[in-house]
Amino acid sequence: MASSAVPTVQRGIIKMVLSGCAIIVRGQPRGGPPPERQINLSNIRAGNLARRAAATQPDAKDTPDEPWAFPAREFLRKKLIGKEVCFTIENKTPQGREYGMIYLGKDTNGENIAESLVAEGLATRREGMRANNPKQNRLSECEEQAKAAKKGMWSEGNGSHTIRDLKYTIENPRHFVDSHHQKPVNAIIEHVRDGSVVRALLLPDYYLVTVMLSGIKCPTFRREADGSETPEPFAAEAKFFTESRLLQRDVQIILESCHNQNILGTILHPNGNITELLLKEGFARCVDWSIAVYTRGAEKLRAAERFAKERRLRIWRDYVAPTANLDQKDKQFVAKVMQVLNADAIVVKLNSGDYKTIHLSSIRPPRLEGENTQDKNKKLRPLYDIPYMFEAREFLRKKLIGKKVNVTVDYIRPASPATETVPAFSERTCATVTIGGINIAEALVSKGLATVIRYRQDDDQRSSHYDELLAAEARAIKNGKGLHSKKEVPIHRVADISGDTQKAKQFLPFLQRAGRSEAVVEYVFSGSRLKLYLPKETCLITFLLAGIECPRGARNLPGLVQEGEPFSEEATLFTKELVLQREVEVEVESMDKAGNFIGWLHIDGANLSVLLVEHALSKVHFTAERSSYYKSLLSAEEAAKQKKEKVWAHYEEQPVEEVMPVLEEKERSASYKPVFVTEITDDLHFYVQDVETGTQLEKLMENMRNDIASHPPVEGSYAPRRGEFCIAKFVDGEWYRARVEKVESPAKIHVFYIDYSNREVLPSTRLGTLSPAFSTRVLPAQATEYAFAFIQVPQDDDARTDAVDSVVRDIQNTQCLLNVEHLSAGCPHVTPQFADSKGDVGLGLVKEGLVMVEVRKEKQFQKVITEYLNAQESAKSARLNLWRYGDFRADDADEFGYSR
Repeated sequence: MASSAVPTVQRGIIKMVLSGCAIIVRGQPRGGPPPERQINLSNIRAGNLARRAAATQPDAKDTPDEPWAFPAREFLRKKLIGKEVCFTIENKTPQGREYGMIYLGKDTNGENIAESLVAEGLATRREGMRANNPKQNRLSECEEQAKAAKKGMWSEGNGSHTIRDLKYTIENPRHFVDSHHQKPVNAIIEHVRDGSVVRALLLPDYYLVTVMLSGIKCPTFRREADGSETPEPFAAEAKFFTESRLLQRDVQIILESCHNQNILGTILHPNGNITELLLKEGFARCVDWSIAVYTRGAEKLRAAERFAKERRLRIWRDYVAPTANLDQKDKQFVAKVMQVLNADAIVVKLNSGDYKTIHLSSIRPPRLEGENTQDKNKKLRPLYDIPYMFEAREFLRKKLIGKKVNVTVDYIRPASPATETVPAFSERTCATVTIGGINIAEALVSKGLATVIRYRQDDDQRSSHYDELLAAEARAIKNGKGLHSKKEVPIHRVADISGDTQKAKQFLPFLQRAGRSEAVVEYVFSGSRLKLYLPKETCLITFLLAGIECPRGARNLPGLVQEGEPFSEEATLFTKELVLQREVEVEVESMDKAGNFIGWLHIDGANLSVLLVEHALSKVHFTAERSSYYKSLLSAEEAAKQKKEKVWAHYEEQPVEEVMPVLEEKERSASYKPVFVTEITDDLHFYVQDVETGTQLEKLMENMRNDIASHPPVEGSYAPRRGEFCIAKFVDGEWYRARVEKVESPAKIHVFYIDYSNREVLPSTRLGTLSPAFSTRVLPAQATEYAFAFIQVPQDDDARTDAVDSVVRDIQNTQCLLNVEHLSAGCPHVTPQFADSKGDVGLGLVKEGLVMVEVRKEKQFQKVITEYLNAQESAKSARLNLWRYGDFRADDADEFGYSR
């Protein structure tokens, strides 16, 4: 007969106990969450558990526990959860409900669960079953025993003490969390929504709360419009991972914070911490917004996530590390800090000797907020004009300059093009920089001198110590530090007197009297030219090292790019490495015409002028003779000469007696060359063409114009750029070589004609590309700029105009003879002679009282200077031009070379 057939025995693992008589059994997982089914125990009945009213039915009420329902559930939960059982299905209703018997263990010889429940007085057998059924008889026996022993529901009283006072909501979750002081609370996990969100029953007060795991998030199930759920990749697996370990288990929960009525916490189980396990297995990712409240330390979570990323587990299966393509030596290295560029960037020197710019990961330097009231005519100086930028730079400078730091590269920010609001950025190496175990970015942020960049959750391009940065920022905000302060913003009124002759002149006596002044080297232009910040005087000055002749660097001069002298770059680098952004002491001795101060600079007790001479990167200048450092300079120079390195590489020692006649010879002889004067400027400089190369220029012009005639430039095809050589069509309709000096607009291009020294503003349609066959390499620019030697141009505009007019009248567009007397900043200084009379043009100007004499101390010039001074005296006596009101320089005699 079909009904007497023996039911098949099936096996499974207990996933969940729904009530004293309903259980969910699952199979073994094979490549994903396993199948599961609900088994209702045959022939017995246990009390119903409490049910919350459905939110969709307004009139429905919460249903409480029936007496002994919760103890029955607990009895089964403790006995069965996670255990292997076997079961038989005895009956299946048309609705699909399955009734059967469950045995603990691998076969039906194990403990019969229904019988154990009845024997404990936690369930009753169902009435109406035939007494001759052996199973029913066994249940009757168990029930009789329980009644006799007064167990469970057969004990005295109505069982009201077994009914829980369930609390589904908490009025003030934050207060509730705080009241537990992060002490572990006993709980049972009642439901797993997804891998990182559970419903827990807090004991002993029976609060039913939703707990989100602090610091992480698992893939979730997205609810669609039709009510169905779509799992994100690995959502089902993550849920099963948590379920199989925690569902209906006794756990402890540390309540850490609360978020929108949900409680954030960490679930502790004797076998481990589910938060860290989920991360380690690649089922979850760290989330910034809640990681800070994780009491066991964010670093543990990041380390677990890193473990999964490195092994590309599950959600990280396509993960590529930000520094994956870097060698280990490029990821972590020790380097020396040479310069602080900004409040978030430094320049370091690697062991290889190369320089590298490093940006501090995940931080943003101070910046101007909103519409700044900055004066539109005033140039923004970020270091002084942006609040806290100076403090941030100074913090880094004092902490790092010249020190060795540990650099760990976190990510490489690729180059980004410019947009309307953001400038273009080149590729940037972003790293965590530490010194003595201190993370510099964290120190900056904790002082309120930088802020932390916020990222999209899936953006991995961030600091490896991102959580510490967020914590440091939270502390700075709480304590009102720096940028987060409510106090007045510190203002830095720094006067820049570089090149401002008037201001420099007023300042000079003050600095001379001060003796040694403290300074910070802000910039190094060349080996001997620096920009200094004087903290006491809060001003910036340009400072030239006294007593030495340093190789001159490359310069852009009108008409050509002047190449740097040998070893100029080495000298600049030497000075940079030694003093850039260091605290130094300076002694100011004098000032040049351009408003630059001249003096001595000391770093850690050493004189920089002497060091440059010692390292054969400079020679001693004759002006050092009157200084107290002259002896040390000479001995340093002697030692450098002996080594025959760098500037002394070709040095040949010569007997002293041979040197003297050469000096004498230099004083007496003059090598005048014929030139043609093409232009005289408003400051009495003049441009000339070399007569000897005149035919070469004519030939080049002829060839160039023939070439242009046969291949005329396409109108508008040339895009001019400042400093570039080109061809330009002059008003005479002919093409000439020129240099672009300024690009105002396509219609206004300022050009300088490099062979004839005149300037013009042209539209770009009258310009073209200069063919390499006619470049300055083939024939240098023929218009060379010179200045008069031994004379001073009057400051007064009218007096200067008189002098210029006189020179224009005498020598413009005529042939002259030139002798170069000495080199100076800007251009060589010369004495021009009239071609016919051989009369000295400069001396003539002095005789007419149109200019003053510039006294020079060099021995070889003494004869000429005397002649010039005599001419000046006679002009003064005759009250000519400048001297018509007598000697106006009495108060300023030092300025012009006279001692009072």
